[in-house]
Amino acid sequence: MVTFENSFEILKSRIVGAQDTLPKRLAEAAAYVLANPDEIALGTTASIAKAAQVQPSTLVRLAHHLGYEGFSDLQQVFRERLMARASSYEERLSRLEAKASPGTFDGTVMHGFIDAARNSVDRLAAQVSDAEFARLVTVLARARTIYLIARRRSYPLAAHLAYAFGKLGIRAIMVGSTNGIDEEIADMAQADDAAFICSFAPYASDTVDLAMRLHDGGVPIVALTDSPLSPLAPLSKAWLEISENDYAGFRSIAASMAIVSALPVAIAERRRHMQ
Repeated sequence: MVTFENSFEILKSRIVGAQDTLPKRLAEAAAYVLANPDEIALGTTASIAKAAQVQPSTLVRLAHHLGYEGFSDLQQVFRERLMARASSYEERLSRLEAKASPGTFDGTVMHGFIDAARNSVDRLAAQVSDAEFARLVTVLARARTIYLIARRRSYPLAAHLAYAFGKLGIRAIMVGSTNGIDEEIADMAQADDAAFICSFAPYASDTVDLAMRLHDGGVPIVALTDSPLSPLAPLSKAWLEISENDYAGFRSIAASMAIVSALPVAIAERRRHMQ
C-alpha cells in the first residue's frame, strides 16, 4: 500500500530505475524535481517548468513516464512529503507516545532508533563495495588539503572527519565560517587538494553552490549523497550512495557515520604506503 510515508521513496526509486531510459529532457526534469522537492510541492506547473528550464509539457510527459496520470498526481507526492516534514517535533513525539505502551516509551524510542541504525548499516554493507570505498580513499589520500563541507543534519559527519584528520595529522579545513566567507575559503582550494562534501535530499543549496564552485575550479570532489540523481553526483570524482532509515520521521546518520569513521583510518594507512 502506498502512503505518504513511502510514496516519495517509491517515486525516487522509479526515477533512479528509469534514468538510463529517460530521454534527455525528461532526465533533466527528473533530476530537477528530485533536487528541489520543496519547490515542486509549492510551485505551479508553469513556475516549475521555468525554473527547470523545460516546457510544462515535459513535466506532464515525465509524470506519465513514471506511471502517474498527470503532473498534479506526481506533485501530490511532494506535497504530502512536505506536509509530513512540516510536522513539529512535538507532533512527532506525540505520535511516538501513542504507539508505546504505558511506561515503555523510553525503551520503545531507544529500540526504534537502534533498529533504524542497524537497518541503515546493513543496507550499506550490502550495497557499497570495497572498490567504491577505495575510490574515495584514493582521491582523498592524494590531496594536499581536504576541504570539508556539510550542512544541517550532515554537519556531524564533517565535524567527525575534522577531529579524526586532526588526530591523524591529515591537513583538513572545515568550510563553515560564522562570518560568511565560505566562498573565499573554498576558493583557496587547488587542483592538488580535494573536497569532501555531504548532502542528502532536500539538498542544501549553499552546499551544492560550493560544490559547483570547487568543481569549476578543478578541485576533485568526494561526496556522500543519497541518489544517482543528486546534484553532487555529476560533480564528484568519487561518491557513495547512502540511504538512511528513519524512526518516526527522525532520520539516522548511522551508515554515513560508519563511512566517515573508516575513511580517516584508511586514508592514513594509504598515505603511509605512498611515502
